[in-house]
Amino acid sequence: MRCFSFYFIRYKMATTAMDTNKNGGTQTVIENAPWTDQQGIAMKVYNGIAIALEILVLYVKMTATWLHCLYQFFVPPEPKSVNGEIILITGAGHGMGRETALRFGKLGGIIVCVDINPTGNQETVDIIKNNKGKAHRYECDVTDREAINALAERIRREVGDVTMLINNAGIMPCKPLLQTSEKEIRSSFEVNIIAHLWLLQAFLPSMMEKNHGHIVAMSSMAGIVGLRNLVPYCATKFAVRGLMEALHEELREDKNKDYSGIKFTVICPYIVDTGLCKNPKIKFPSLMKILTPQEAADNIVDAVRRNYNEITIPSSLYYLNMICRAFPRAVPLYLKDFLDSGLEAHV
Repeated sequence: MRCFSFYFIRYKMATTAMDTNKNGGTQTVIENAPWTDQQGIAMKVYNGIAIALEILVLYVKMTATWLHCLYQFFVPPEPKSVNGEIILITGAGHGMGRETALRFGKLGGIIVCVDINPTGNQETVDIIKNNKGKAHRYECDVTDREAINALAERIRREVGDVTMLINNAGIMPCKPLLQTSEKEIRSSFEVNIIAHLWLLQAFLPSMMEKNHGHIVAMSSMAGIVGLRNLVPYCATKFAVRGLMEALHEELREDKNKDYSGIKFTVICPYIVDTGLCKNPKIKFPSLMKILTPQEAADNIVDAVRRNYNEITIPSSLYYLNMICRAFPRAVPLYLKDFLDSGLEAHV
């Protein structure tokens, strides 16, 4: 009897229940059921096909891009010309900054040398000019935002709009975190990362206006792998990579204008003999040797001219890091301990 009552009630609900609409008309529940709505079914089918096609297009794009990148690994893109580009380099008075300036000067770039040290800066300018290049000298504290804005206006007036910005200036206190002073920590962040923001705000707008330019930021292998005695330095160099990636996406995703003509390159050198690394520790010198500023500059210029997004110097460390990141965190630590390289604390 209970079974009969259940089926009877279900039958009545499906066939005789009425629904009064706003106009006073009536419809059965069956007529209102979504599974009988032909338009609704059609929309679901259409949406399903559209999503499937989008996924297919995504797969094709990703596969084609991967194959193109694989091709470029074996056949690198042709280096672009920098002739006539106005190239501003911070920290141009010595080390990698100077060597990079000399190489771009030989390639026909108009070099704007910026450094806080007037003597070293003038030496760089003199060498460029002796090699028949074009160079201008400006002294500026890159941590001073007002000084940077004043410098930018002066460069526009005297040289022109900067088309390549190379944020190279940096400092590296090397000691355990608890022995690092407040002044050293603040200075590290102001020079190594905050100055990048001030310089970008000063020189990026003209690049965006013309959809032409190149931003180069000096990070480090210490911006990829954490190292003892370099905690604040590592933090700033990790931040440089984050800054560049976020800025790239901000321009790429802009809906109002195309900024694909502005390129970004992050440089991550290993230990470079610029005077900052006073007590290097290297277990296998033949495998992970200390780089000269000249070697580093050769790689920097090549990466910029080929529009590479990010490089390590040497390049083998880039692929080694990518492989290690695929393993659980504890696994590559054994490799790191085996290689046993880094910096001892400065006395």
